[in-house]
Amino acid sequence: MTLVRPVPRLPDGGRLGLIAPAGAVQLDAQNAHRWVEARGYELRIFPGVAASCGYLAGSDATRLQDLHDAFADPQIDAVICVRGGYGTPRLLDKIDFALLRGNPKPFIGYSDITALHLAIERHAGFVTFHGPLFKADLLTEKRAPTESALWQQLSGTVTAGSVIEHPEAYALATLVDGVAEGRLTGGNLSMICATLGTPAQIDTQGAILFLEDVNEPLYRVDRLLTQLRLVGKFNGLRGVLVGDFAGIELAQLRPLLSDMFEPLGIPVMAGWRSGHCDPNLTLPMGARVRLDTVAQRLELQQDIVF
Repeated sequence: MTLVRPVPRLPDGGRLGLIAPAGAVQLDAQNAHRWVEARGYELRIFPGVAASCGYLAGSDATRLQDLHDAFADPQIDAVICVRGGYGTPRLLDKIDFALLRGNPKPFIGYSDITALHLAIERHAGFVTFHGPLFKADLLTEKRAPTESALWQQLSGTVTAGSVIEHPEAYALATLVDGVAEGRLTGGNLSMICATLGTPAQIDTQGAILFLEDVNEPLYRVDRLLTQLRLVGKFNGLRGVLVGDFAGIELAQLRPLLSDMFEPLGIPVMAGWRSGHCDPNLTLPMGARVRLDTVAQRLELQQDIVF
């Protein structure tokens, strides 16, 4: 199993670096600072957040520079993405992974940010966080425990042996009974498929695969899962955790998931509230976890911060 390192925890009073590696966004900077400071942290907004280049938040060079600068700056304790959209694949062959590897810190986002999670896991080797985007999730105050789950993981409250809590109000569905341990990887299904053959191509060997998506009709989800199967990405899987597929009810999705994953004979659980949903729970990508679909539990098998 690939060993993915924990990252330094977010200290009390630490500084967040806000970047926009994907789509353009309009942000009230004063409100952003107030929100972060009210939680006891500081905020630095990198230049690309205010930039715009059509549907991108600034040029590739600007967005790449912000990513590099945020990791290189010793005064930045965690890097959070302001939004998803599109744009991260354009950066993959230009990222200085040696710089990131030498300056590990929490990195947070989801959706299009999946490409960066996969690339960092593969080439920099440290845990990242599939968690809320700054504007779409945190500033809009999504339901609990969206925010608290993020701070708990970044601060080190959740440690090896801890159960990653899932709200009882949102029912989980066990598709295949069983227990499996492995490295948690994945994210947005469309982005996982878009990055096949790139420097961010997913490594599913010995992994618990997490999947989510938004506004994809059922037949396209079928096509994307079939693509993963045909390129061999189901080989070596130890378990599957299915998050939210916004726009598709779980009852509609379940027969397709059964067709795809039951023949593998590995534990499969669906309905996990992570992704384009409310609440949107943080998951530590690259970390070793234990998936128990009988007890419907996800447990950490390593520290994710130190």
